[in-house]
Amino acid sequence: MKKDRKGLIIAAIALGLLMSSLDNTITSSAISHIIKDINGFDQFSWVFTAYMLASTSMMLVFGKMSDLFGRKLFYLIGIGFFLLGSALCGMAQDMTQLILFRAVQGIGAGALFPISFTIIFTMFADPKQAAKMSGVLAGVFGLSSVAGPQLGTFLSEQWGWRWCFYVNLPIGILSSLILMLALKESRSERRPSIDYMGTVCLIITTISLMLALELGGKDFAWGSWQIILLFAASILCGTLLLFVERRAKEPILPLPLFRNRMIVGMTLGCICQGGIMFSAISYLPIFSTAVLGNANSNTLLTPMMFSLMVGAIAFGFLQQILSYRLMLALSMTGGIVVSVLLATVSHHASTWYMVGLMIALGLIVIGPLMSVAQNAVAMSVDRKYIGISSSFVGFWRNIGGVLGASIIATIVNNDYKHIVQEGAVSNGIPADQVSKWTNPDLIIQAGAGIPKQILGFVRDSLGSAINHGFILCIIFGAIGIAAALIAGPGRYVRPSQPVEQATAGHM
Repeated sequence: MKKDRKGLIIAAIALGLLMSSLDNTITSSAISHIIKDINGFDQFSWVFTAYMLASTSMMLVFGKMSDLFGRKLFYLIGIGFFLLGSALCGMAQDMTQLILFRAVQGIGAGALFPISFTIIFTMFADPKQAAKMSGVLAGVFGLSSVAGPQLGTFLSEQWGWRWCFYVNLPIGILSSLILMLALKESRSERRPSIDYMGTVCLIITTISLMLALELGGKDFAWGSWQIILLFAASILCGTLLLFVERRAKEPILPLPLFRNRMIVGMTLGCICQGGIMFSAISYLPIFSTAVLGNANSNTLLTPMMFSLMVGAIAFGFLQQILSYRLMLALSMTGGIVVSVLLATVSHHASTWYMVGLMIALGLIVIGPLMSVAQNAVAMSVDRKYIGISSSFVGFWRNIGGVLGASIIATIVNNDYKHIVQEGAVSNGIPADQVSKWTNPDLIIQAGAGIPKQILGFVRDSLGSAINHGFILCIIFGAIGIAAALIAGPGRYVRPSQPVEQATAGHM
């Protein structure tokens, strides 16, 4: 393939990835404008949940379809869904419509992330170059996390919140046009068999599990019939999925992949990375505003996201000299160290100390696996499985993220209630008002109007509860180190023949 054509393809992929990864951060910064215009405060969390459910549940499906029918076709289908969802979101007249259209967007996003990396792995013959490029693409994700909030705020205030969705249209159309012109694929002569039953079971299993984790301990008690029913549906459909996949001609989830040590190790590593990442994103903004008293959380999240980008790119280059196992172990060891510091951080910590922790978290803990995991998995499987295996990384990271965010929420909420109840009377809170003060939102929304003694007590109580919640991240880090041992000593090896020749008809 000519270098200029490769450059165009990389540009198209980068644009598509930037568009999909920007979307959540832009939407987060516009949510107050959205609620002011179309109401629906009690439903707004579903704007993000619907997107996450749809994208995660479709990742493995699109990954497998790209193996069977070609990367280009399903990348373009993914962009089509994303652009349709974006246009509809911009026209939404109420919160219910917006949630539904965000799910359409999510379906498209489920294709863009895994197939972007798959195209890179099939386009570059030398894994060294593929590793560098996947690090750059992972950096695009970090860049979007830094730029998204500022862009979303600007668009919402200057042009209106609907432009936070309309802005995707020119980016996505340009990406599609470039890819259609630059990427040439050979056609397979055989007609692939589609695993319809396995696909349905996989989607139901994923959505049921993620809904149970998302709703449990918040909207419904963990022991409620709703949560039990969701877990039961996930287990039942998951068991049926395993049964179906053992007999399918072209299984949507090839079970032999899980005999590969690298796949198993990196799967566990991505779950742990997602758990640490989502826990930090969920509670560090609260710690910054409600405990440290900062006006906003940008001083923490921006350094973390920027360093995440640097870490992804840097470890993409380091893969040619370090083994995948070593890099996973280093990342998870860093995760333990940073998590210990977060679990013990003072409730009067300076801004610079917190910024230092966030830089370490992004650079050493979260960023590395953005590129390392993709390459380790892609270089460890048969080329016919490269699409589905590349989908594993984002899929299991999201599963780990929802798991981590759900568990840490349960720990923090329960611990906060316990601490407040224990010290309420001695800190001037009447016994009949204790339940009111166990709501952390009260500190954030009405901090200035709270008596000084009570404010100091509840802030300190919430800070202690969040400290205790980060113990979960220490556990994730320990599991991640064990995952590195499972993964084995795989590392970058220059192929004996060009990948383009070996994979003709499968790009």
